[in-house]
Amino acid sequence: MDPISFQLGTKNQWGWLVRLLSNHPEWLSAKVKFFLPNMDLGSRIEAPDPTERVLLQLRALHNQGLATWQAFIHCVCMELEVPLELEVPLLSTWGHGDGFPSPLETREGSQPEPELHHDLKRPHQSCGSSPRPKQFRKQQLELAKRYLQLLKTSAQQRYGGKLPGPGQPLTFHQAYVPTILQWSRATAPFNTQEGAVMGSPRADDGTDVSIQDLFNSKADKGPRITLVLGKAGMGKTTLTRWLCQKWADGQLDRFQALFLFEFRQLNLITGVLTLPQLLFDLYLSPEAAPEAVFQYLEENANRVLLIFDGLEEALHPCPGKEAAGSEAPGPALALFSDLCCGTLLPGCRVMATSRPGKLPDCLPTEAATIHMWGFDGPRVEDYVGRFFCNHPSQEAALAELRANRHLRSMCAVPALCRVACLCLQHLLPGISPGQSAALLPTVTQNYMQMVLALSPQGHLAAESLRGLGEVALRGLETGKVIFSAGDIPPPVMAFGASLRLLNSFCVCTGRGQQETGYAFTHLSLQEFLAALHLMASPNVDKDALSRHVTLNSRWVLRTKARLGLLDHLPTFLAGLASSACRPFLSHLTQQGEAWVGAKQAEVIQALKKLATRRLTGPKVVELCHCVGETQEPELASFMAQSLPCQLPFHNFPLTYIDLAALTNVLGHRDAPIHLDFEGCPLEPCCPEALAGCGQVENLSFKSRKCGDAFAEALSRSLPTMGSLKKLGLAGSKITARGIHHLVQALPLCPHLEEISFQDNQLKDREMLNIMEVLPCLPRLQKLDLSHNNFSMSILLCFTKVAVTCPTIRMLQVRKADVIFLLSPPAETAAELPGAPDLQGNASQRKEAQSRSLTLRLQECRLTISDVERLIGQLREGPHLDEIDLSGNQLENEGCRLMAEAASQLHITGKLDLSDNRLSVEGVHCMLRAVSMCRNLADLHISLMHKTVVLTFAPELKEQEGTQERAASLDSLMFQMSSEPSWCSLRIRLTHCGLRAEHLEQLCTALGGSCRLGCLDLSGNALGDKGVAQLARWLPELGTLQSLNLSENGLSLDAVFGLAQYFSTVQWILHLDINFKSQHIILRGDRRARHLSAGGSLPGVPAGAQFSGFGQRCVPRSFCLRECQLEPLSLTHLCETLEKCPGPLEIKLSCVVLSDQSLDTLLRHLPRLPQLSHLQLSQTPLPPGSPFLLAHLFSLCPRVQKVDLRSLDDATLHFRSSEEQKGRCCGRFTDCSLRPKHVEPLCELLKKCEGLGQLDLSGNQLGDDGLGCLLKYLPQLPISSSLDLSNNSISQESVLCLMETLPSCPRVREASVNLGSEQSFRIHFSQQEETGKTLRLRECGFRPEHVTRLAAGLSQAWQLTELTLSQCCLGLKDLTVLLSLVRWPVGLLRLRVEEPWVGRDGVFNLLQVCTWASGNITEISISETQQQLCIQLKFPRQENPEAMALRLAHCDLETHHSLRVRQLMETCAWLQHLSLSQVNLCHTSSLLLQSFLPSLSELKKFRLVSSCVNSESLAHLASGLSHCHNLEELELSNNQLGEEGSKVLMGALEGKSWLKRLDLSHFPLGNSTLSVLTQELSHMTLLQSLCLSRNDISDIGCYHLSKTLKTATSLKELGLSHNQIGDTGAQHLAAVLPQLPELRKIDLSANGISPAGGVQLAESLALCKHLEELMLGCNALGDPTALGLAQGLPPHLRVLHLQSSRLGPEGVLSLSQALDGCPHLEKISLAENNLARQVPHFCQGLPLLRQIDLVSCEIDNQAAKPLAASFVLCPALEEILLSWNLLGDEAAAELARVLPRMYRLKRVDLEKNRITAYGAWLLAEGLAQGSGIQVIRLWKNHIPPDLAQRLQSQEPRLDFAFFPNEPQASWGT
Repeated sequence: MDPISFQLGTKNQWGWLVRLLSNHPEWLSAKVKFFLPNMDLGSRIEAPDPTERVLLQLRALHNQGLATWQAFIHCVCMELEVPLELEVPLLSTWGHGDGFPSPLETREGSQPEPELHHDLKRPHQSCGSSPRPKQFRKQQLELAKRYLQLLKTSAQQRYGGKLPGPGQPLTFHQAYVPTILQWSRATAPFNTQEGAVMGSPRADDGTDVSIQDLFNSKADKGPRITLVLGKAGMGKTTLTRWLCQKWADGQLDRFQALFLFEFRQLNLITGVLTLPQLLFDLYLSPEAAPEAVFQYLEENANRVLLIFDGLEEALHPCPGKEAAGSEAPGPALALFSDLCCGTLLPGCRVMATSRPGKLPDCLPTEAATIHMWGFDGPRVEDYVGRFFCNHPSQEAALAELRANRHLRSMCAVPALCRVACLCLQHLLPGISPGQSAALLPTVTQNYMQMVLALSPQGHLAAESLRGLGEVALRGLETGKVIFSAGDIPPPVMAFGASLRLLNSFCVCTGRGQQETGYAFTHLSLQEFLAALHLMASPNVDKDALSRHVTLNSRWVLRTKARLGLLDHLPTFLAGLASSACRPFLSHLTQQGEAWVGAKQAEVIQALKKLATRRLTGPKVVELCHCVGETQEPELASFMAQSLPCQLPFHNFPLTYIDLAALTNVLGHRDAPIHLDFEGCPLEPCCPEALAGCGQVENLSFKSRKCGDAFAEALSRSLPTMGSLKKLGLAGSKITARGIHHLVQALPLCPHLEEISFQDNQLKDREMLNIMEVLPCLPRLQKLDLSHNNFSMSILLCFTKVAVTCPTIRMLQVRKADVIFLLSPPAETAAELPGAPDLQGNASQRKEAQSRSLTLRLQECRLTISDVERLIGQLREGPHLDEIDLSGNQLENEGCRLMAEAASQLHITGKLDLSDNRLSVEGVHCMLRAVSMCRNLADLHISLMHKTVVLTFAPELKEQEGTQERAASLDSLMFQMSSEPSWCSLRIRLTHCGLRAEHLEQLCTALGGSCRLGCLDLSGNALGDKGVAQLARWLPELGTLQSLNLSENGLSLDAVFGLAQYFSTVQWILHLDINFKSQHIILRGDRRARHLSAGGSLPGVPAGAQFSGFGQRCVPRSFCLRECQLEPLSLTHLCETLEKCPGPLEIKLSCVVLSDQSLDTLLRHLPRLPQLSHLQLSQTPLPPGSPFLLAHLFSLCPRVQKVDLRSLDDATLHFRSSEEQKGRCCGRFTDCSLRPKHVEPLCELLKKCEGLGQLDLSGNQLGDDGLGCLLKYLPQLPISSSLDLSNNSISQESVLCLMETLPSCPRVREASVNLGSEQSFRIHFSQQEETGKTLRLRECGFRPEHVTRLAAGLSQAWQLTELTLSQCCLGLKDLTVLLSLVRWPVGLLRLRVEEPWVGRDGVFNLLQVCTWASGNITEISISETQQQLCIQLKFPRQENPEAMALRLAHCDLETHHSLRVRQLMETCAWLQHLSLSQVNLCHTSSLLLQSFLPSLSELKKFRLVSSCVNSESLAHLASGLSHCHNLEELELSNNQLGEEGSKVLMGALEGKSWLKRLDLSHFPLGNSTLSVLTQELSHMTLLQSLCLSRNDISDIGCYHLSKTLKTATSLKELGLSHNQIGDTGAQHLAAVLPQLPELRKIDLSANGISPAGGVQLAESLALCKHLEELMLGCNALGDPTALGLAQGLPPHLRVLHLQSSRLGPEGVLSLSQALDGCPHLEKISLAENNLARQVPHFCQGLPLLRQIDLVSCEIDNQAAKPLAASFVLCPALEEILLSWNLLGDEAAAELARVLPRMYRLKRVDLEKNRITAYGAWLLAEGLAQGSGIQVIRLWKNHIPPDLAQRLQSQEPRLDFAFFPNEPQASWGT
């Protein structure tokens, strides 16, 4: 087509287009406004002719640019009915970018300059550069007024006027419905109720509030900056535009100018601006003189309001804080910062809106913060009613809303409420009532239905919608929310404009630079469309899709690159993953549902992975939204179960819809959950979302933002939460109105156990209202009302409620703390219907007195009058566990009143009157007041520490039960050791400033009490005079048992006076004095006093004795520490103590003790016949003290033991005068004794006739000193042992010992170790020993020592055994030693333990034996233990029979035969050959093959745990086959195959003399077992047969049983750990009675059940000589036990039935049968369920040594009869009770009987439930004289620190995992 024709064609199309649009003028005007938002439609395109007007509008669109024109043409074709003949040319000509003709006469060049606002002219120059004209002031004001009027006109045009109804585009909105606004700070610039404004037009009470309430006159006194925080969709932008409208209408008259800026538009400005440029160039320009206008604004800044919308979208960082002026340019955010700081326009008001999160640093901290919460229920209905105003569907829409709770919760977000209304408008005509719940279940499906509703005729343009989604996603990913015309393809823009999904507006990108911008109607819509693109686009794979399913933090991070615009994208992706969206997505993608389902499954899987992570509170809420959108119950259940049991939410805002999403997920949870909201801004109505959530067990809110409206909403939800146990509402602003609602709701919550209203603003009346509902909460255990605004006048009201309410057990008030603890009776908890009658009646009073109450009123400023009222309340109240009135203002009189009333108040615990200004005079008043109080146990007064505490004992009837145990070990120790019995009184008057003149008045007050047991006067100023005066008063004080006079300034004379008093007064048993620290205590012993009075010990059964009480006198102890004692003082002290009755223990600790002082002390000892123990601890002794103490043996024959350690600690034990002479012991360790001291010391020790033990270890004797001592050894009368360890000795001393042995006939054993742990010990016997043992270890012998060692051995004929362990003795040295040792006659056993024994092999070791000078009778080799043992017999003799055998089996010409012949000669009398853990090689086996036949005397052969190959095995079997005289053969646990076992079976042939055969761990196949049974039939002398762990089955047992019939001499049969089962047991049962000599049988772990066990029991009853029976690890059950009980063998010694599934019935019958059994030594019933039916004996078992009851579920109840049974077993040595259920009661029973079990050595109590108290009782039992070596207590309920302290006091208590070696005490 030629250009002319083309031009004509386009002109024709232009005409057609004009005629078409002339019929749709309104539609065209709307499109022009959309594409040209900055054009004034009234002034610029005004024309009287409609056609001319259309032409002007089209020319304006055409001049805007190609993209705009193409998008407009697409709208025409899409929305209007265009004939086909016109549509095709229009799209082909103008719908694509091929060309852009100019069909009409238009202006050439660029488009006209766009304007920001309508009908306003822009000045020729920017305000920043225009000169300021010089005009008069009046003209300036006129210009400013004209500008202010222009601002209002502009706002009216943009935001004012009546807006269209519900059928209009989405960008329009109805009459404004206010959202909930809540102030977050106390700096709110207006006065509101509760600090919350529910929207500006109306308050919470429903009355209208004018807009002035938001910016009223009080704003000048408050912050200038107001920040509105709200989540996306809450209506922040709508609020700002509404404020502009109200200002334009004159309702904000206090502001003359209002400017509104949006940061999303300000971000497009790339340059810097000044404030005038921001106001005039970017907002609205003055007509003239901008400088004058700006000057006016500066002068009237307090009447200027600047609003900045979308602060979270600001990209540029704030500048520094340096001063800036109005002419200083900067980014938009910098200008905002200067406005906030007051640098620009000082005094102006600034308002900003933002999403919650991290705000810019430039925002002042004093800014007033308002939270925007969206709609509550009434506002939702208001909005819907206005949306459907004058619409026929109004009532139907409201009905759908009221019926659909989920839809109503979504409508709490205003943006979603608008979407829901559009969907309802579209759906209501075609659905039945209530169907909206299915069509609009989620936010995503609301948006989906909205898109369908806006589509013309319901037809969805899939391609255009996908294109719009691509634009949306690209914008989100690049941080773009405003698009230019070039960013959106024209068809896509036309589609968005026709569906009203896009908005258009004018944007300014710089000074004088404006263009049209496009944006989605809401950010959430952009996110929805982006999610649609991700789900529908084939270019988005699964990995890319899953990367977008993330959870973002609520703290928005700002960078210059992008904004956080993807917050809700995962939620929409989750919503599109719902199966309900699959048809929509399938239509959109033109793909099958399987393709869509795969993408949806990927989203579900990504959410499932997120649910498994440990998420923060904000992410949990976001994930709940996502899960709810999916409508997948399985996913919701998975997330609900994955949540932790305690879910915290801290410091981020939460809305109603957030909690609704959380509640929806929790509805799928099984386990209870704890919700903790702390510091979270909460929407006032959000607790309503928790209604019906039965999974919440603990609910806690802590936020200053919670007020009465929040409490009212919470009160509506609480009764519906059926599992709620704990409610916390702390740190809020609740007042009387909120409490009123909560008080009405609490009685409807019967499951509540704890309520906390801490740190609120409650006053007296509100707190009393709360307490009135206590009886209505049957399970309540705690009520916390701390830190509220209550007065002290209400305090006695609290006490009255506590006294009268039957469920309260504690009231604790301390300053601002108010806590009630309750413990309602379980059986009556549900029957408490209403509030209590505070007066009460008789039955209520009786019920109240049956409970106990603790009352703590600390630091409450109580006075005397308050105490009088309190006493009146308490007299009619219940028993009192404790009253604490410390820290008040009672003074002397108030304390006296409380003390006098104490006896009437039924106090069972303590009365604390500390810190109440008590004086010395008050102390005497207190003593007189309590003198008649019968149940007072302790009175403690310390004026220095302001302590006044009265402790009471329970009444007598209460003491009959179990007494409460002390909480710590210290209190237990003190109570059990030093306190008097419960009926005595302890008075402690410490640090009270008492002097001697006060004693008369004091003793007069104390004399009236006949129960005084302990008197503590420590820390006073009595002095010597006071103590002497007190001594005269002591007889008047009755049954005093303890007197503490510490820290009273006593001199040494007073100490000696007390010592005299100690010697003469009978009740004083212990005097403990530390002179330096002035610690002085006199104590009696309550047990001794009871015995002296003829009574029995309290709580101890008759016959139980402790420490010999009743049989001997009570011991006394005198302890004087840290005191310098000269000889004269010691003489005085000893003479004083001579009068003291015994037995007496003296403990002295001196600074230093001279030779003269020590000699004086020792010389006085014979004059103290009652002395039993003398200890000098931490006392430096003179160097000659060892000789003085050694001389004491002869000086004082009563000396039993002398123990001197390091010259610092000496202990002397004495016999009583009645005891016969016995052995004595001397221990002088670490005393620096040298060789020169040996001779004088031995001379002194020679005179000691009964010297049993002598310990000189740790000295410096050396070889010389030891040699000298060994020379004296025959003269020393040592009868037990001599210890010379750690004395720096060498091999010389060892050889000297060897040479000394012949001259010491009483030496029994000697052992020397020269290694790191050096030891040298010699043991003696009473008479001459015929056999001696010498053990040498790590002696490091060299070759020159071997000859001397052999010489010594040759002289020591009485030596029978020599052990050389790791003494560096090589093979050659051993050869020399064997060849040199020669005896006239005798047997010597030589044991060598060296590493080379395990390396050289059997062959070389046997070769060593050929060098022996005597005959070898025994050889034992163990390579693993590196041990060679040889027994030599002297003199050497020939064996004729062995010689004949040698000649018969040896070839004399070979070298090998020569060695064998030499070995045969040496071993001619060999009787025992043992090879253990050896590797038998070929050479060794050949040697044995030739060697064994010559051993005519060989009786025992052992090959155990060794490795033998088949060839060597054949050689060994060949050699053994000729040993016909063997009596014992053991081949157990070797590494043999079945073939090897067959070879060895051949060696059994002809062994008719065999008496013992052990083939344990021997592979016995069927053929091998057949050979064995055949050979066994010929062993008629067999006495022991062991076939354990041989895999013998019931068939093998059958063949074995047949063979055993001939073994009539059999005494032991071991078949444990086989598989004989019941059938095999029956075979054995048939043959056992035919074995008359049977003594022992072991059938453990053989799979025997009751069927076989019963037959065995019947058979075993016929084995009259049976002594050991082991049937453990079989499921025998009670039937077997009953059978055994009916016929136990009469000589039974050992019975093992561990892990036999025995029950109480079987154990009972068995224990009855065993009772009185005379021979029984061991019983094992471990790992059986005995419960409480433990073995109980009446007659006892006289020989029982061990009882094993491990893991038998024995508890405390069974402990008492069990302990009684132990007492009846006098020989018992070991008790195993580990892994049971024993507690402190069981420990008490055991501790009671321990002193009566004299032979008991070990008790195992591991893994029980014993506490420190029980362990202490056991230690007490050990201290009563028990001989136990260890009590195992690992894994009990004892803290490590207490365990360590207990073990330090009693080392025999073992708490370690690995048991310590038991060690007998030295000197026993």
